[in-house]
Amino acid sequence: MLRFSILLAALGLWSSAALAEATPAYDEANISRQLTQLGLQVDSMSSSPVDGLVQVFTNRGLFFVSNDGNFFFEGNVFDIQNRQLVNEQQMRPFRQRQLEQHSDYIEYKANDERHVVTVFTDPSCGYCRRLHQEIADYNKAGITVRYLAFPRGGQGSDTAKELEAIWCSRDKNSAMDRAKAGRSVSAIECRNPVANHYQVGQAFGVTGTPAIVLPSGQMIPGYQPVANLVQQLTN
Repeated sequence: MLRFSILLAALGLWSSAALAEATPAYDEANISRQLTQLGLQVDSMSSSPVDGLVQVFTNRGLFFVSNDGNFFFEGNVFDIQNRQLVNEQQMRPFRQRQLEQHSDYIEYKANDERHVVTVFTDPSCGYCRRLHQEIADYNKAGITVRYLAFPRGGQGSDTAKELEAIWCSRDKNSAMDRAKAGRSVSAIECRNPVANHYQVGQAFGVTGTPAIVLPSGQMIPGYQPVANLVQQLTN
């Protein structure tokens, strides 16, 4: 009888521990509700490396929220001990997962491919044009470039319409080449991914173009000369 009582007590302790482990240490419902009121769409959330804070991936990037959902933190969290930005470290696997779902990019493929980078681009951006002028050099260095659209003026802007025309063109690469050279692209309408690319870019934290995403999920804002990019890819 005593052994049976001990067994029941042990099972009770195990069930309580399992329940505690399965129950999030944060108020998921209130966090979602509060962020929705701020105009943010929650993609996912989980406990963060910072005690008392939840990391929430949204349509406008990564944010940190108190466990009860009543306090919202906008900005970077720096890990002093490891000398790194918590935001960037947590965003990398999120970006990788999101990019795996996309095959509607415009690709400039290297013959001897060693690296693949994804670039959010806008044909009206000066540094985007400079990067594009060096596409052959990127390819010679073994870097395949995949473009996603990010109209800096937002959806409905002239640049967004130009990007839509590029993605609707029969020869998308030639249309991109013309646009990056400052030449006009014939207006064509079709079902296209430009609005979705723009939303993905916002979720990644893109604020300007070009924005380069490495295979690791790291995002580098701005133009990078070929040698610099090769160095960052091989470090």
